[in-house]
Amino acid sequence: QVQLEESGPGLVKPSQTLSFTCTVSGGSITANGYRWSWIRQPPGKGLEWIGYIYESGSSYYSPSLRSRTSISRDTSKNQVSLHLTSVTPEDTAVYYCARGDSTGIFDHWGQGTQVTVSS
Repeated sequence: QVQLEESGPGLVKPSQTLSFTCTVSGGSITANGYRWSWIRQPPGKGLEWIGYIYESGSSYYSPSLRSRTSISRDTSKNQVSLHLTSVTPEDTAVYYCARGDSTGIFDHWGQGTQVTVSS
């Protein structure tokens, strides 16, 4: 029943900021016990965790991306947002949002949105 849908910019230039939204239906982003995560997969590589936001609104980020990552939410719209600054071509990836529970399993995923960083 829970569904997640990502939206992103598609094509951006280096040094710009990537902005994404994840719209959640069938479940509240403020429900206790869940983490709302952003994960990406560069071409030919594995999944990379970016960060997540708890039901309390607190956010946590991967150490490798922390300095240029921001995750926030809009509870009135049941949306989670991701901003990634100062992007390079290495940020080219499919970006996903996913719901995780207290066991560490991500049980619901969005379909992903492709982003290409190129001049």
